[in-house]
Amino acid sequence: MLQAPPAEPGMREDEIDTPALVIDLDAFEHNLDTMAALLAPTEAKLRAHAKTHKSPVVAKLQMARGAVGQCVQKVAEAEALAWGGVPDVLVTNQVVGPRKLARLAALSRICEVGLCADDEAQVVLAEQAAEAAGIRLKMLVEIDVGMARGGIEAGPPAVALAERIAASKHLIFGGLQAYHGSAQHIREPEKRAGAIAEAVARTRRTMEQLAQRGLSCAIVGGAGTGTFRHEAASGVYTEIQAGSYAFMDVDYAKNDDAPPFRHALFVATTVMSRAAPGIVVVDCGHKGVAVDSGMPGVWERPGLRFAGASDEHGKIMVEDAAAPALGERLRLVPGHCDPTVDRYDWYVGVRKGRVECLWPIAARGGMA
Repeated sequence: MLQAPPAEPGMREDEIDTPALVIDLDAFEHNLDTMAALLAPTEAKLRAHAKTHKSPVVAKLQMARGAVGQCVQKVAEAEALAWGGVPDVLVTNQVVGPRKLARLAALSRICEVGLCADDEAQVVLAEQAAEAAGIRLKMLVEIDVGMARGGIEAGPPAVALAERIAASKHLIFGGLQAYHGSAQHIREPEKRAGAIAEAVARTRRTMEQLAQRGLSCAIVGGAGTGTFRHEAASGVYTEIQAGSYAFMDVDYAKNDDAPPFRHALFVATTVMSRAAPGIVVVDCGHKGVAVDSGMPGVWERPGLRFAGASDEHGKIMVEDAAAPALGERLRLVPGHCDPTVDRYDWYVGVRKGRVECLWPIAARGGMA
């Protein structure tokens, strides 16, 4: 069921129904502008990852600042963006199943779409869907650059798969997907840089071997909020797939050299109980904030620590501060922004204590 909007433009921030997902618009715009400025001197372009924000509105604001398109993980996310007017969407994932592939092929009539493969069987399925739709689908080869999740082995196996795609009448070889996700949260800068250096080396070797077979890579994509500077400076990557930079979260802020972005995404919550000494209870638990990457922070309230969550309740320990009053509003900084966003239907955009806008989270729940 679609959630009712928790606010209206013009109301005070402390009038927002809670829990609610709040964007600090000044911090958010700072983040978009900062990423654009950091990538401007490089040859890499931003293809922002919409699995974070799930919103055509955010996508268009990123593209207005130079992003070449968006990437997603699911066909449903691609549909929400394409239907919202985003003209270029890449599924940075394998898509298996005739219905999903038919949906993706249908989107090619309203926007540029692409997907990834790491196995010839996926190529055959995509080929059949493209032939049935009477179109050609762009397909990238995903290579394993160190994450050990998806991705074919770099080098000759990847080259052979690329040649299979390029030989198809119904597919277009689009390049390489080379994302090292597990490097994003390596805390030590030197270790993180070393992991990306190895990813770059594997990718470069594969590109050289592709060139020997007469194949060029229009796209070499990867990187994230924790490592994008390394990939952008490599001269190998053409597209940077950072997503969390727009909002930031507690986990990225724990990196020793935290990315140069501000916390812009918050969950607004209300103190609903003070019955136990040294504890306040708020109306945001597991259903309101993701804790897979750790507990949320309590924004600008030193001495308050979010200690645990149940379905509907969050427990905050009062350690070295005055206890918040019953009914007082607090901002929580999510530990992990992507799954937190997926709990809500609306962003509430706030500037200087007032609600400025409401944006629907169009791709919420897009699991298929």
